[in-house]
Amino acid sequence: MKGRFITFEGVEGCGKSTQIALLRQHIESRGRAVQVTREPGGTVISEAIRELLLNPEHTAMGSTTELLLYAAARAQHVHERIRPAIEAGTVLLCDRFADSTIAYQGYGRGLPLETLGRLHELAAAGIRPDLTLVIDVPVEEGLSRARNRGRSDRLEQEALDFHERVRQGFLQLAEQEPQRIKIVNGIQSVEDVATAILGHVDALGV
Repeated sequence: MKGRFITFEGVEGCGKSTQIALLRQHIESRGRAVQVTREPGGTVISEAIRELLLNPEHTAMGSTTELLLYAAARAQHVHERIRPAIEAGTVLLCDRFADSTIAYQGYGRGLPLETLGRLHELAAAGIRPDLTLVIDVPVEEGLSRARNRGRSDRLEQEALDFHERVRQGFLQLAEQEPQRIKIVNGIQSVEDVATAILGHVDALGV
C-alpha cells in the first residue's frame, strides 16, 4: 500500500496538535499504519536542533543561522524518519514541514524565497507532501492560545507584525498550490475542523 505524507501548517496556537491526534485515531480505525512526527524534530539529532531554535534565551540568533538550523534538522528528519516511513507504506502526519520555512523565514524574516527553495531541495531530497492542511486562525487568537499553554518559545515571543506576515505567507502559498494546500477555518469547533480535514484526507484516498 502506498505511503502518504500529510503535513499540518499554521500560525502559533492554530490547533495543529489536537487535529493531528484526532486524524491519527481516525486513520488507525481504518486499519492503516500511522506515524506522527514534527518539525523541527522527529529524530534525536533534529530534536536537539529544536532545542536550540526555540530556546527563548537565544535572542541573538540571526535569521540565516535560524534558516540553516531548520534545514539541517529537516535533512536528518527526511533521511532517518520521513523517507523510510513513506517507503514502508505508512501514513505519516507531520506537524510543520517546508511551508513553515517559507512562511516564517521567507515571509516573516524577509529572506529570499529563491534561496529558501534551493535549500529545501537539498534538505528534503525530493520528498514532497501529498497534502498540506493549513489551519487558519487570526494571529491574536492563535498567540493567545499558545501563551495560555505556559512559557512562550523564541518564535512565539516575536512581535505581532511578524506573525501577521507569517499568516499571509501561508495564505499566499495556498493560492499558489491549491491542489496540495488546503485552508481549513480554525475558528470553528474542534469537531467541525476535524470534519473539514477528514474531507480533504478522504479525497486523497487515505
